[in-house]
Amino acid sequence: MFRIAYVNGRYLRAAESAVHIEDRGYQFADGVYEVVAVVGGALVDATPHMARLARSLEEMQIAWPVSPRALSHIIAEIVRRNGIGDGMIYLQITRGVAPRDHAFPARARPSLVVTAKRLAPQRPELVVRGVPVITIPDIRWGRCDIKSVSLLPNVLGKQRAKAAGAYEAWQVGADGVVTEGTSTNAWIVDGKGTALTHPADHRILGGITREVVIEVARRADIKVAERPFTVKDVFAAREAFLTSTTSAVLPVVSVDGRPIGSGRPGPVTMQLRERYLAALARQARRIARNAS
Repeated sequence: MFRIAYVNGRYLRAAESAVHIEDRGYQFADGVYEVVAVVGGALVDATPHMARLARSLEEMQIAWPVSPRALSHIIAEIVRRNGIGDGMIYLQITRGVAPRDHAFPARARPSLVVTAKRLAPQRPELVVRGVPVITIPDIRWGRCDIKSVSLLPNVLGKQRAKAAGAYEAWQVGADGVVTEGTSTNAWIVDGKGTALTHPADHRILGGITREVVIEVARRADIKVAERPFTVKDVFAAREAFLTSTTSAVLPVVSVDGRPIGSGRPGPVTMQLRERYLAALARQARRIARNAS
């Protein structure tokens, strides 16, 4: 649990943090959010996260509540006040407070909330053994590329995964294509050794970790392609894995109870995980040096 939050111009203790009952984020899920990792006290991949936030705001026609520079200072202060070494920042921007009406209000001021929390290290057995996932129908709206706070289908899918004893649920469109997980991007390694992930179009949220892993793969001469794959392709794959800010690169060893490849974490997955974490650590050290 966070100790200090930023809420619309004020730093408040957790028990005092609140937004107005007619905030459109509460009434309509009319807002966007970002989750950014903190490693060694440093915010990592901040630039692409802020670029994605800017795009989501533009697509939703929501103004910045403060300037991007001011937001960076607020985030840094929240990290400091909460004493976060390794953890995450959550920030949410909504259209603001207005009498309940579906159309955009004329004069509402966007609301900004920033919180932070520590994260326990990832359980080693998840990496050593890999994790199971299930597949579910993708019932989300048609603009999954916007990081909207409207996450009910994701919540329902994550609960289905939990009830099934799985780590994640991969969402499948009516055409049989695996789009992404409820809070992660989905990957497979095909029979030719190419790492595949869905293109960053309107059907998925273009994950920042996903982008970094693509860069890491190419620098390591690992073949990578952004193209759709089906559930049938998943079962024929050599390996599978998922990526996200909080999960990093995590091997998937079974889907719907069926083993993928050998049923153990694969070599491509583990190489990408190692290289991704090394890149993350280098970035954190560089940020720390520049700040000193």
